[in-house]
Amino acid sequence: MTSNVKESFGHSAPPAPAALAAKVRTLAPSMTRSMQRVAEAVAGDPAGCSALTVTGLAELTGTSEATVVRTARLLGYPGYRDLRLALAGLAAQQESGQSPAVTADIAVDDSLADVVAKLAYDEQQTLADTAAGLDTAQLAACVDALAGARRIDIYGIGASGLVAQDLAQKLLRIGLIAHAHADPHLAVTNAVQLRPRDVAIAITHSGTTGDVIEPLRTAFERGATTIAVTGRPDGAVSQYADHLLTTSTARESELRPAAMSSRTSQLLVVDCLFVGVAQRTYETAAPALSASYEALAHRHDPRSGRR
Repeated sequence: MTSNVKESFGHSAPPAPAALAAKVRTLAPSMTRSMQRVAEAVAGDPAGCSALTVTGLAELTGTSEATVVRTARLLGYPGYRDLRLALAGLAAQQESGQSPAVTADIAVDDSLADVVAKLAYDEQQTLADTAAGLDTAQLAACVDALAGARRIDIYGIGASGLVAQDLAQKLLRIGLIAHAHADPHLAVTNAVQLRPRDVAIAITHSGTTGDVIEPLRTAFERGATTIAVTGRPDGAVSQYADHLLTTSTARESELRPAAMSSRTSQLLVVDCLFVGVAQRTYETAAPALSASYEALAHRHDPRSGRR
């Protein structure tokens, strides 16, 4: 595990049982191999592991008691006892049929009907995992910052850049000054102009995209409130984020790259941000939305003489 995990990350409320599997998928790539064995064991057999003592789980995974406790804490639980309770809850959900089995990866010879079914399941699971793992206290703090922001800069590259554009357009429609930057040079030159009361948002699934981290670092150093929307809360981007919003993704496969599922979870998070800000600024947001609807309707009205 890298050393740049925010100290506050481990002190938020323990994740609900339904969020445990998502937490394992999100954090496993950044764990040591021994911690990965513990995480994979508890996610793969929650019922069996919930019956084990810390010594028993250490023996099962060929690790140490200290590794088991560290893994529990990284997953968001104060100690192993709390993790066991979550495992028991997850096992009960699975037994009642509330947590369906994970579907197989998309194969090259799958029918289109199977592709549709598998993608739909994966998208639903990604959204459910992201919702279950989203820290609402962090989300509320982000909404507060955005609602009172003088200016908002949003950084994203590739698929994350499309999500950044989506959020910027939504915020513009409720009267906020927001701009999405996919060009890294333009992002940095704009970040230099940020000040306190401004907000900068970095969207990066990996948490290691340099072209996104650099403008966020600049904004952070200029005193702006900084937010990271990422699938890797222990990634380098967290060093410069005042607030972290964690996303989940489905398993990556040859025909389903990470950018597909990460985009789905990122869109959920930015929609939550937008709705929260619209609620908080309703007196000004509602008239702004109405004005934009009317302007677009007039633009496409054949009687207006414009296309």
